[in-house]
Amino acid sequence: MNEGEHRTSNKNLIDALKNSINGILYAIKTQTNVKIHLAALIIVIVASVFFKLDKIEVLFVTFSCGLVFVAEMLNTAIEATVDLYTKEYNEKAKIAKDVGAGAVIMAVINALVVAFVVFFEKIINLL
Repeated sequence: MNEGEHRTSNKNLIDALKNSINGILYAIKTQTNVKIHLAALIIVIVASVFFKLDKIEVLFVTFSCGLVFVAEMLNTAIEATVDLYTKEYNEKAKIAKDVGAGAVIMAVINALVVAFVVFFEKIINLL
């Protein structure tokens, strides 16, 4: 490898783990929507403890929140890749970015449905 070149593959499992953590931290530091989803996750965790969710409810809520984060991070990767390819308007680039954003919205809708099913009756009973 020449000076100035950067390796794009992982040498070992530790490198892969470090790079994965760097990706998560990058998303949290730079992406406003990831910060919003993180705040929502904290609220969901507090609500899960407060309402004493059972194991199955916790699994559904956790999976739904995880799905939102995965979709948001994939969308960030798509946007970065498209931006690397072109800075000018390109219909295919727009489609790629819009579909990535659409995946996030679908994951959020899924999480909201799960939250409604899990928390609605518990909130009504509290009132």
